[in-house]
Order: sequence, then structure tokens, then C-alpha cells
Amino acid sequence: MLVAGAASAAGVDVTVEGIEPVPGSVYVALCQGGLSEAECRIGQDAPARAASQRFVFDDVAPGTYAVAAYQDVNGNGRLDRTGLGLPLEPYGFSGEAVRGVRPDFARAHFALREPGIRLRVRLTRALPPR
Repeated sequence: MLVAGAASAAGVDVTVEGIEPVPGSVYVALCQGGLSEAECRIGQDAPARAASQRFVFDDVAPGTYAVAAYQDVNGNGRLDRTGLGLPLEPYGFSGEAVRGVRPDFARAHFALREPGIRLRVRLTRALPPR
């Protein structure tokens, strides 16, 4: 006889560091399969209050994810970019940080298993503030 058990779930605890002391919000998303907006559907945001802030995602299905984060310093609700696609605001990803290399899911991904994982994401700028 099979008994249905509770669905597996895990937590993702993300500490975002390198937040600049300016108004605006910090956005953090869990991504599956890639780093595009369409693949980063589970997200949270909070006003920027300190140089480091914690975001907790509960009841996330085990699997392979990446974390993408950015600070919206001008309050327009999106990560501003140059005409060439370089971010104009602080941004960061889970995994190894390689400056000057376009981030990709293969470098940013991690395996999520029960009970969960703690990660740190450091925000940096591709270009100096304008």
C-alpha cells in the first residue's frame, strides 16, 4: 500500500551584499534553466535599507536554480542597461563571479535539496555610476 506524503520543499536563504546607500529597491529572483526574465519567475523585492540584506524563499521545489539580483537605484522597476546591454545599476548572480564575462546559468546554478541552502550574492557595477 502506498501512502501519499507531503511534497518535498526546501528553503533558499539569500544574503545580498554590496547594496549602495541610495534610495530604491533590491530585487532578487530564483531562475530555472537560464537567466532571462522569463526564467526568473520566483522573486522578491524590498527597499534598500542596508549594505547587506537577507531574502528568504520558502517551500521551493528541489531542483537546479540560479539567483539573480539587482538594485534599482532610480526606482523605475527594472535593471537599466546601455545600448550594448551592459547593466547601469548594481547587479549580481549566485555562483562564481567573473568580472567582464557575460553571466550564464552554467556558472550561476546550484542544486537545491531539502532542507535548503544559504547563498551570498555580491552586487557590483559593470560601469561607474553616471
